[in-house]
Amino acid sequence: MKKLRALQERTEMELKIKKLGPEEVDMSEPVSPTGQYFSIPPAVCIIAVFEFENPVDDSINFEGLIMDTIPRVNPRFTSIMVEDEKGEKYWKRVELKVEDHIIVPHFPDGLSTEAYDDIFADYISDTGMEPFLSTRPLWELHVFKYPTSNAPGTVFFKLHHALGDGYSLMGVLLSCLQRADNPSIPLSFPKFRLLPKPNIGLKSLIYNVTQVLTGLQNTVLDFSMSILKSTFFEDPQTPIRYGKDGVEFRPINVTTMTFSLDQVKKIKDRLEVTLNDVIAGVVFLGTRLYMESTTSESGNSSSTSLVLLNTRSIDGYKSVEEMLHNPETQHLWGNQFGFIQVSIPKLYKSEHTFNPLKFVYEVHATVKRNRNSWAIHLTGMVLECLRKYRGTQVAAKFLHRIQKNASMGLTSMMGPVEKMAASNQPIKGLYVMIFNVPQSYKVTVMSYMNQLRVVLGTEKGVIDPHKLKRCILEAYEMIHKASL
Repeated sequence: MKKLRALQERTEMELKIKKLGPEEVDMSEPVSPTGQYFSIPPAVCIIAVFEFENPVDDSINFEGLIMDTIPRVNPRFTSIMVEDEKGEKYWKRVELKVEDHIIVPHFPDGLSTEAYDDIFADYISDTGMEPFLSTRPLWELHVFKYPTSNAPGTVFFKLHHALGDGYSLMGVLLSCLQRADNPSIPLSFPKFRLLPKPNIGLKSLIYNVTQVLTGLQNTVLDFSMSILKSTFFEDPQTPIRYGKDGVEFRPINVTTMTFSLDQVKKIKDRLEVTLNDVIAGVVFLGTRLYMESTTSESGNSSSTSLVLLNTRSIDGYKSVEEMLHNPETQHLWGNQFGFIQVSIPKLYKSEHTFNPLKFVYEVHATVKRNRNSWAIHLTGMVLECLRKYRGTQVAAKFLHRIQKNASMGLTSMMGPVEKMAASNQPIKGLYVMIFNVPQSYKVTVMSYMNQLRVVLGTEKGVIDPHKLKRCILEAYEMIHKASL
């Protein structure tokens, strides 16, 4: 507890936003409401990990790669966060010194791969918890030159969540890279699924009216439940939920596993659902198996997952050039996402009633219903009203409760279809993880080439990451077998 209090005090001191007089502040770029929420200590950050096929050496000009892209992309990447005398936060442009943002840690040479695995795990955990310096732009690049079991060399970006969400940040980072097979051709990405435009006609009109009425009903139910769970109700303490204050200040383990994207697509096609439905079903079933094997009956507890949804109306990533120069894509920067609360299906003990596919189908039904609901947008309006009339701190506490009262968080992103390279050095793996959120358990999913990377962020001393990984792998086999 002493270490926890010390970390909290250090975080509040080092993350205290620099106060300036009105004449010193560039008033043209206010910090977005969501950005202000993520700036309350400990600041939420995203770490994006790039695993290289070869050892990382000085042949990769990271300074050049960054300077060719980052300063042109968005003023936030060359700005610090400041606060005027009225308490309003703004982005203030400063001189970017790239060398201050590139960090190369040094550890003993000649150790085993297993030893470097442990060193890297501790290093990324410590880095994710370390506060940003308020006098520098809020991002860092870490170059880990030692071989792990996943890659001969690893590089990761640490980014303050106020800079943007996963979509906008990955758009920036991936624009620093090229296709490994042909650098002159841009990277391509899977297309997002958009709802088809309605046809004109009587049947279409009846269908649209029905959808609107259903949407209104879903909105009332989903919004009411969201408010209740965010203010009055919280999930019980279980093997995956510590449930006490200060979870966001505690260190986490980062554990990864890889699935064949082609195989997951086959399961998706057989079940007539989405890729996200399949992988969420796998994660939820594996989580329930872990809970039940740790504490009897916890597999049937009332547990909720926050699933993050991108709220942009787009069909895929846009290049940095498009986001810079195309007026129609200027709105794509920043944080544009919403939470939906998904009840994790219960694990029934009776074998004749247990069906692993129900975990996929229940997720599919819940997400489909929430897509036909305005609850996400209403929750966003509530947050904005709280910020406007009661202040950022009150709004931040509301957002904090939404996350804390749930048992876990789940988010997914799509990566490039082709292999990437940095300065002609091919990249074999890619994944992300979120740090400093008030949950003992969070899961991120990232596609890259023909792989689907699932990453577990688990609180140290509370969740056994190796046992949880085994349970999720077992769940995948169960769902794959049941889908045949």
